[in-house]
Amino acid sequence: MGFFDKIRGELIDIVQWTDDSRDTMVYRFERYENEIKMGAQLVVRESQVAVFINQGQLADVFQPGHYTLETQNMPILSTLKGWKHGFHSPFKAEVYFINTRTFNNLKWGTKNPITLRDPEFGPIRIRAFGSYAIKVTHAERFIKEIVGTDGHFTTDEITDQLRNLIISRFSDIVGEAKIPVLDMASNYDEFGDFVRGKLFEDFKHYGIDIQSMLVENISLPEAVEQALDKRTSMGVLGNLNNYTQFQTANAIEAAANNPSGMASGGMEMGMGFAMANQMGQSLGQQHNQQTQQPARPPTPPPLPTQTMYHVASNGQTLGPMPVSDIKNMVSQGTFNPDTLVWCEGMANWTKAGEITEIKSLFAAVPPPLPPQ
Repeated sequence: MGFFDKIRGELIDIVQWTDDSRDTMVYRFERYENEIKMGAQLVVRESQVAVFINQGQLADVFQPGHYTLETQNMPILSTLKGWKHGFHSPFKAEVYFINTRTFNNLKWGTKNPITLRDPEFGPIRIRAFGSYAIKVTHAERFIKEIVGTDGHFTTDEITDQLRNLIISRFSDIVGEAKIPVLDMASNYDEFGDFVRGKLFEDFKHYGIDIQSMLVENISLPEAVEQALDKRTSMGVLGNLNNYTQFQTANAIEAAANNPSGMASGGMEMGMGFAMANQMGQSLGQQHNQQTQQPARPPTPPPLPTQTMYHVASNGQTLGPMPVSDIKNMVSQGTFNPDTLVWCEGMANWTKAGEITEIKSLFAAVPPPLPPQ
């Protein structure tokens, strides 16, 4: 191989990047001190942007397409190089390919709990987790602010910085919202949209657009979750006395259907103790309720009612009158055992001497005097 053939072999005539990874955001085209031949072919695929940098200064930016590298296609680099009169010499320049596709399922989460004042539980700590998606929308700004001279820049190198921004904005929003912890699950979408809006300008400063922001979980400390589970269990059980009675009845039925000597006797004895204990608690509750209630004065029995009678006298009806008035008539001689009387509940008029209540009045009257 001759000298000029060797020189021509070291010149690069195709500049391209085929990405087979899922996390590479920036790739610097490796040329190993080789020069790029004027007239070389530049291939920028969809979801890529090619940036030429000369001596640390950002020059030309190429969108997706197929280009022939000539001075008229590289106006800024041609000016920096000082090519005049169309001088077609090889040149050296750093070429960065920016991946402009959407990077999904990037994770974020709180390293330390967020302390809040909950209206139901008081001061409480929560943790939050989720995912987000980003896309490079301004290649020049992304190179200047984030990448620098990094030849192989991945999402891992920026997620920590973006995660800190997300957590800061999320903590501020949750604190200002003052939504009860138990109601936060119904506001995940609202939280995500609100945080995305707050982060838009922060990400834009780096040449990045935040495509989506998801809040996947907001959790409580383990001790608080256990206490909440116990509280939920009590709510599900409802009346504990009824639940105890139900469990006792089931245990007795199971023991009766499966007698097994000593084991069955011991179980029945245990159930008997449980029922006795439950009855004792019920009696104790009744006693407490009775002792807590103030003593009431005794209520007198109802007054006895008197039977009212109608009396037939000289073709007329007298009354109604009580037995005491009839007694006076007996003493005056105007009422005798043959006098007809009637009261409510009697079918017909009846002689007074046939009614037990009135008959006794005649026994107290002395008989008539014997004739002299």
